[in-house]
Amino acid sequence: QVQLVESGGGLVQPGGSLRLSCEASGRTSSTYAMGWFRQAPGKERDFVAAITWSGPITYYADSVKGRFFISRDAAKNTVYLQMNSLKPEDTAVYSCAARTGLGNVKLANNYPYWGQGTQVTVSS
Repeated sequence: QVQLVESGGGLVQPGGSLRLSCEASGRTSSTYAMGWFRQAPGKERDFVAAITWSGPITYYADSVKGRFFISRDAAKNTVYLQMNSLKPEDTAVYSCAARTGLGNVKLANNYPYWGQGTQVTVSS
């Protein structure tokens, strides 16, 4: 089992920045990749970004490419999502997820472990 705890959400004005953190604990040695997903009210959960534990290799949704940056600190078992130039449409609950197997890192169904989520609100 892997436990995930997110932090760093909040209210920010358009154009501002936030950094989300996701700390993993438990059987983290078998982690293949970690990702961030978001879900706005009334919408489906969408892929945001992912990073493989070795490499690392990063992946981004087109909607955040060039504005969001995912990174990881292996020693701390922590993944970060730096979000810049935030827009109102970025408002959502952001959730961290972890997976141990190979495959498409952009599919939420491929992640068995999830955090509780953190709210990000972009508004003036």
